[in-house]
Amino acid sequence: MKKIIATALMTTALTTSAFAGGHQIAEFRIGLLGGENAQDRLASNECFRAYTEEALGVPTRLFTAADYNGVIQGLIGGTLDMAWLGASAYAAVYVEDPDAVEPILVKTNLDGSFTYHSIGFARADSGITSLDDMKDKVFAFGDPNSTSGYLIPLVEIPAEGYPMEPGEFFSDVVFVGGHEQTIVAVANGDVAAGVTWADGLGDWEDGYNSGALRRASDAGLVDMNDLVEIWKSKPIPEGPIVLRTALPDDVKATMVELTANLHTVDEACAYGVAAGETAGFTPIGHDAYETIIAVRRSQMN
Repeated sequence: MKKIIATALMTTALTTSAFAGGHQIAEFRIGLLGGENAQDRLASNECFRAYTEEALGVPTRLFTAADYNGVIQGLIGGTLDMAWLGASAYAAVYVEDPDAVEPILVKTNLDGSFTYHSIGFARADSGITSLDDMKDKVFAFGDPNSTSGYLIPLVEIPAEGYPMEPGEFFSDVVFVGGHEQTIVAVANGDVAAGVTWADGLGDWEDGYNSGALRRASDAGLVDMNDLVEIWKSKPIPEGPIVLRTALPDDVKATMVELTANLHTVDEACAYGVAAGETAGFTPIGHDAYETIIAVRRSQMN
């Protein structure tokens, strides 16, 4: 059955021997950004790994980095071939090496958009309902290379009148490692509030349609009724799925076709890969991220 599905996913006429027999690549390596524990990341993407291995005819491995920078450096150094990056992580790769990767596809929401939001949240029983209530309290962020988990809040929250320097409004601003860690830290009362990502569509009680809150809710890590939204960013362009530029063209073509057709052929697999409900994966190019790249560069100065 797996072979039948993988064959359906490939709309090109390439055969396995074109890869393994031609020695174009010896293996294929997919990087998974941090944000949830490694076991859950591997489980959510195992189906995609298996489809890739079947389609390319070479061993395919999933790489779970401890943080975003592990995947960023893996792509720049050529030890990873593919990853779904946040917009800021893509900007980090591009700023360091514009030729390292190329964006190919983007996760599309059920309404056809490909944006999401940085979501500020707190415990529902904390009495915190907005950023005004966060004075002299600890605010948690995931990873300095995360778009929604740091870069966008770093720009938008001070613009709304809440300085991000520890002690100026918030008692402290801390990094806890990723989206899942942020959600757990808030739910456990270790910090007063945190930020994570969600598409902002659907119901809060479900963790929205997709994103870190939906994944945490599905995993039983949190009851969304125990949390309350206290801040929401402007729409952010969804990060791209990227391929290493130096890959053979036929390998890239196969991976574009496989990923683009994933939602149609195996909706459950696409749900796991996309962290929730999705309409599938559609083409995207570098131009969509020029604003994020400019913001990233401005924060480096």
